[in-house]
Amino acid sequence: MIRRLKVLNFAVAEKVELELGPGFTALTGETGAGKSILLEALGFLLGGRGSASWLRAGAERLEVEGVLDSADVPADLRRELGLTGKTVDVRRELDATGRTRATIAGRPAPIAALARIGESFADFHGQHESRTLLRAASQLELLDRFGGLDAEREALDSAYGAWSGLKAKLEASSLSEAERERRADMLRFHLEEIDALKLRVGEDEELDEKLPRLKNAERLRALADAAYGLLYAEEEAAVARLLKASRAVAELAKLDPAAGSLHTELEGAHVAAGSVARELAAYRDSVSADPAALDALISRQDAIARAKKKHGVTVADVLAARERMAAELDGLENADAHLERTKKELAQAEKSLAALCDEVHDKRVKAAKKLDAAALKDLRALGLPHARFTCSVEMEEGNFSRTGADAAEFLLAPNPGEPPRPVKTAASGGELSRVMLALKTAFAKADRTALLVFDEVDAGIGGEVAHAVGERLAALAKGRQVLCITHLPQVACFAQNHFHAVKDVAAGRTRLRVDRLDGDGRLEAVATMLGGKPTGASRKHAQELLESSTS
Repeated sequence: MIRRLKVLNFAVAEKVELELGPGFTALTGETGAGKSILLEALGFLLGGRGSASWLRAGAERLEVEGVLDSADVPADLRRELGLTGKTVDVRRELDATGRTRATIAGRPAPIAALARIGESFADFHGQHESRTLLRAASQLELLDRFGGLDAEREALDSAYGAWSGLKAKLEASSLSEAERERRADMLRFHLEEIDALKLRVGEDEELDEKLPRLKNAERLRALADAAYGLLYAEEEAAVARLLKASRAVAELAKLDPAAGSLHTELEGAHVAAGSVARELAAYRDSVSADPAALDALISRQDAIARAKKKHGVTVADVLAARERMAAELDGLENADAHLERTKKELAQAEKSLAALCDEVHDKRVKAAKKLDAAALKDLRALGLPHARFTCSVEMEEGNFSRTGADAAEFLLAPNPGEPPRPVKTAASGGELSRVMLALKTAFAKADRTALLVFDEVDAGIGGEVAHAVGERLAALAKGRQVLCITHLPQVACFAQNHFHAVKDVAAGRTRLRVDRLDGDGRLEAVATMLGGKPTGASRKHAQELLESSTS
């Protein structure tokens, strides 16, 4: 769950901090108070698109920070980022130029990483936004979760992998004789080209090291010779002067033993200078201008560069490519011997995969019927008494994938006389939110999403339907976190956590204030939602609502 949310300079939210808890959290306030700003800020934090128009006037940047449970971060991303604590801090900012930056656990992170967290961790449902339940791939996956078909999906994935591998192998083996020979000729050409080079791993780096020495041989020899002359060869050279100085200090040390250390150091310098001079002489003699060797090295470099351009970045890559091509050539040259065996194996794999697809299809159809009944029951309770919901499962024989041969789609006819259409196109904004709530209730046991966010899911309803919405939100919040903007007291009274948004004006500037409501404060807010200014009757009604929601 998200434990804390901090919003800075986001529209009218100059500084808002919320300490959030598990279960159902209601956010109330008058229309235009700025409630939706907090949901927009949360969506922005979890990888949504940003807009410079959100930036509060006079501010350089807006910031949104959150503290999440580490378990809500995808496991592979936790490993990538080295996350080990129980919670993780995430932060995102946006400046006036539209530049956005993000950090995870205090370290810079790509926005895509925040989006990965958001995709796995949260679902947003509102008048204009809904994610997971409207994606075709997700609908089949959710149906399988609802039907408890996780084991069947794993079996399908394994069977498809075996079938597709054999199919690819057969296609490679079934090339026409001419195509196979053309491919084999090309592979032989590349292999002969690489083999002729007699490459060694690391050879390219060695050549890069030798080239400057060969190109600058005359200059290197002249410099080494000059240094040798200064140290040793010339009259009164450095080595000779060091020797004289050492002898003079030796005499000095005889008269004053305190100077003995100076003699030792000078003697060491003389020995070292002589050694360096001899090494310089050897280096000078080893360096020679050899145009033929230089040409040979450059030609070798060019040949290796051409090979790397075709087959990889390094010599190691080229040699690895050679092994792959050799294996492919062997397969082509011996294709006939393997062809019949591969055909038999493929036929058996396809038969097994088709039988498994048939079996899973039957189970999906049964699960879809149960889902239809569960969704319809909730839709009627949520104020859509005439709606018809259908989870369509269609199988295309032979069109195999890792999930079988089925496609699933959620269809809705919200009103009598209308044909069922895909949910995302059939429902209006308010209807869509209630459809999402009905489906989320049906999927409660199968759906692992940790955070559900509903923006005005209660639009256009009231009375008993509003009470039913509140009940279902509270039920959904068992074992997960639910955030909901609501204008209805019948919904708000079911929340374990209640926040109220108010716009304040100070020094001519408007800012959003969000208060946590408990006890009398919550009672007053619910009474106000029932009928404006609280009265004795509205307070009594509010108290009854609050008590009934916890009974």
